[in-house]
Amino acid sequence: MESYALLIGATLSAGTVLAIAALGLLINEKAGIVNLGAEGMMLCAAIAGFATVVHTGNTWLGFAAGMAAGALLAAIFGVLVIWLNTNQYATGLALSLFGVGFSAFAGISYVQAKLPELPKYAIPVLGDLPLVGPALFQQHPLVYLTMLLVLTLVWFLYRSRAGLVLRSVGESPESAHALGYPVRRIRLLAVVAGGALCGLAGAYISTVYTPLWVEGMVAGRGWIALALTTFATWRPARVLLGAYLFGGVTMLQFHLQATGVQVASQLLSMLPYLATIVVLALISRNPTWIRVNMPASLGKPFYPGS
Repeated sequence: MESYALLIGATLSAGTVLAIAALGLLINEKAGIVNLGAEGMMLCAAIAGFATVVHTGNTWLGFAAGMAAGALLAAIFGVLVIWLNTNQYATGLALSLFGVGFSAFAGISYVQAKLPELPKYAIPVLGDLPLVGPALFQQHPLVYLTMLLVLTLVWFLYRSRAGLVLRSVGESPESAHALGYPVRRIRLLAVVAGGALCGLAGAYISTVYTPLWVEGMVAGRGWIALALTTFATWRPARVLLGAYLFGGVTMLQFHLQATGVQVASQLLSMLPYLATIVVLALISRNPTWIRVNMPASLGKPFYPGS
């Protein structure tokens, strides 16, 4: 039973990475922008956060540095696709490739660096409960803040005027423009906010989830987060559930290895990506369902006055 408690705890931590990044990408897509550069942003944020913690010893400053790095790269992406009308998909791929190369270059001197040991987190009383305590109540505070972020985002998108404006920009930017809303500025703010969350996810990987720096350590999580927004049909609560599902699949490989299951390690390593492909294939069988939930202007440029 203890091993299952550890599996659940690891699933929550692994799912948190995917949830934060996917929520950022969901904000982008609610505004009608597709950012394929999540992988690159997360890698640059990972090295920015790691380097900050190495020099300051403060994990939260590392999170702030990661968010700043992600927001900066997202702002560059936003200017290119929103003001200069470059192709969103090509620009996102270029950003992803840039992030992979730049993070590898910037992280050369940090490969052997070590971070200060993280404190043990536990919710008083609840953290001491048998089985449930280690699984649910001894997590890093960011795990619980991510759950709160989901609730906040649900309220923002579906209960606030600003969220309604954001969704209207994603559904019909021409109508929003006709009503006097600055469509381009709103989209840029959404892109920057999404980039900051992707940056937070990247910094969490290198400072808490796997507290070290290794080239390419994001390992495709940016792409999984991108797929997760479609899997969740652009709903924040479903993003969280989907993130825990994919996080559980990721941790299952280590659990099976620890219990002595005789399965090739290469096959186990494929599980998260295989699950992503299977889920997307199943969802794609019903294109009408996707069209109903997908923002109408997703991926389309906006030309004021057109």
